[in-house]
Amino acid sequence: MASGFGFNGGRPRCFAYWQEFTKCYTQTDSPAACNPQAEDYLECLHHTKEIARAKQVKEQFIKKALAQADEDRKASDIIADGVVLGVGLINRDPSGGKH
Repeated sequence: MASGFGFNGGRPRCFAYWQEFTKCYTQTDSPAACNPQAEDYLECLHHTKEIARAKQVKEQFIKKALAQADEDRKASDIIADGVVLGVGLINRDPSGGKH
């Protein structure tokens, strides 16, 4: 991060957040004032909050699927139909036939 160049020669994806953090850090007397910038930079690097949110969404989806399993479909079929973390472009054929 010190050079400002990524592996392919361009700017790294989190460089803007790094610049915001260093700008704040150099202009303040209290380093604690830069915690929001530091959190943004670390989230850009590691995606910890994004991953935690995705896990939470997946857990809720599974709970909902299990609650709907009282119908004639199996819970595994319901879970297999839904792509929690995808964009839902690939859907199973409900008739079970091939195209």
